[in-house]
Amino acid sequence: MAEKLERPLLLVGCGKMGGAMLEGWLASRIAAAGVFVVEPFGAGAFANRPGVTVVSSADELPGDLSPQVVVLAVKPQAMSAVVGAYRKYAGPGCLFVSIAAGTTIGFFEAELGADAAIVRAMPNTPAAVGQGITVICPNAKATAQQVAEADALLKAVGETASIADESLMDAVTGVSGSGPAYVFLMIECLAKAGVDAGLPEDLAGRLALQTVAGAGHLARRSDEPPDQLRRNVTSPNGTTQAALDVLMAEDGLQPLMTRAVAAAANRGRELAG
Repeated sequence: MAEKLERPLLLVGCGKMGGAMLEGWLASRIAAAGVFVVEPFGAGAFANRPGVTVVSSADELPGDLSPQVVVLAVKPQAMSAVVGAYRKYAGPGCLFVSIAAGTTIGFFEAELGADAAIVRAMPNTPAAVGQGITVICPNAKATAQQVAEADALLKAVGETASIADESLMDAVTGVSGSGPAYVFLMIECLAKAGVDAGLPEDLAGRLALQTVAGAGHLARRSDEPPDQLRRNVTSPNGTTQAALDVLMAEDGLQPLMTRAVAAAANRGRELAG
């Protein structure tokens, strides 16, 4: 695949995730042919960026616009009201990439037509700092070239992975799409536990944040799997073991996390209708 798109990129929705992706595309210069952004609530941060044109509705797009990729980054609840305006671009020469949780490929095929090339994607918010991970799933009309284009666009904000079975996307959402919130909650809870143990609030917050960030960085760089890294920290009958006896109890962290991921996945299925 060419390193840069040959025709413009159209981004529909420029909220936190859409904006994070756009930052990555501008930094990587993959959208060298220009980016058109449709954002009714304004995308002022990008309005004066070279190569970016911001409009408030699809009606304001140039009549002769022929995007190579249309990225749909609006909320799932708004997708039905939005997507029809872009049906005119559907066909072999244009790829649609959706990042809407719970919104199936079948929905887009019904809205955009049977010839639409579609890649369903699930990114996560660390994309805002180039550390996201996105899982993609193409439909049968998306060519290998188009799947590579989607992969390159999403690699601009982190890592990518792919699946062929779309039914797994709800589990992906439960683990990585919603996962950053679980980690942020872990930081909150660890800090609160520190305060309850007598630490000043500011110190407890710093300790919790850097411990989670540092442990994640270590896990990413280490050749050892997380379970071995855990054992490396744990001395028999020591302080860490005492804490792990609580966290690894029958009613501890694992069953709680399993229920949480299942709840997120089930909600994704509900959103799909």
